[in-house]
Amino acid sequence: MANGEHGAEQAASHATHPHKPDLLLCCEDLVIGYQGQALLPPINLQVHRGTFLAVIGRNGSGKSTWFKTLLGLQNPVSGRVYRSSAQVKSAYVPQTSAIDGMLPVRSRELVHWGRLTGWNFLRPFSKREDRQVVDSALETAGAGPIANRPYRELSEGQKQRALLARVLATEADLVLLDEPTAAMDAVAERETMRRLAELARERRLAVVVVSHDLRVAAEFADQLLFVDREAPAVVLGDANTVFCHPAFRHQYGDDYCPRHPSSGPTLGPATG
Repeated sequence: MANGEHGAEQAASHATHPHKPDLLLCCEDLVIGYQGQALLPPINLQVHRGTFLAVIGRNGSGKSTWFKTLLGLQNPVSGRVYRSSAQVKSAYVPQTSAIDGMLPVRSRELVHWGRLTGWNFLRPFSKREDRQVVDSALETAGAGPIANRPYRELSEGQKQRALLARVLATEADLVLLDEPTAAMDAVAERETMRRLAELARERRLAVVVVSHDLRVAAEFADQLLFVDREAPAVVLGDANTVFCHPAFRHQYGDDYCPRHPSSGPTLGPATG
C-alpha cells in the first residue's frame, strides 16, 4: 500500500470523474514511465461497460507498465487515470508464472479468495451466497472439473482458468488480464478469448487483455491498443486501423494489413 507523498500522488492520479453511466475508466493525457522518463506518447482512451479491449505490442513495449499504472501500483509520469465512481471494482489476473506454483490450496479455495473482502473472524466460513457465486464462477471459466484439485497439480492452462474463475467471483466491473492464454494451445486460446468477449457483453463488464496472438485478439476484441516504445507510438482503433499503421507495420510487417498501404496516419498519441 502506498503512503505519504507517494499515496497522495496515487490518489490524485486515480481520482473519480463524472462521465456517462457506462464509462468505467478514463485515461487522460496519461504518460507512463519510470523515474520521470516517459516510455510512450500520452494515452487518451475510455473503457466502457460491455467492451473488450486487447493490448498488443512487442515485449518491453510498455504493456505491463500501463497495467501497473491503471492498477495504481505505479505513478504516471503525467496525466491522470479517472474512474467514473469510487464504486467501480476492478480485478487483475496476472500471468500464471506470477502465482506461486506450490500454493497449497485447491482451485475452489483459490477462487473463494476473490470473495474475502470484508472477511471477519466471527464469520470465518463462506455464506451460501458466496458458495453459489464461486460455483458459478468455476463453471463459467470452465474450471468446474478441476475445482477440487490442488492448484499446484494443474497444467498452466488449467491454472489460468482457475485464476479467471477467481476474478469472476469478485464480481468486478473492470477485469484486467495479463496474457491469460499464454500457456494454452491454439484451440483453448481461441475459446478463452471468445468466452471473455461473451462475458464482457453478457455481464456488462469491461475486459482488458494483454495478448500476443494478434489475429485472435483482432477477431474478438472491440478495439486494439498497440503500444510501441521504439517508435514511440500508441495506436487505438479497430484491427484495420492498427494493423495498417506504419508503427505496427514496422514491427510486424505488412501481412496483417489487408490493404498494404504505402503510407499511413502520422504517429502520435491514441485517442478514444
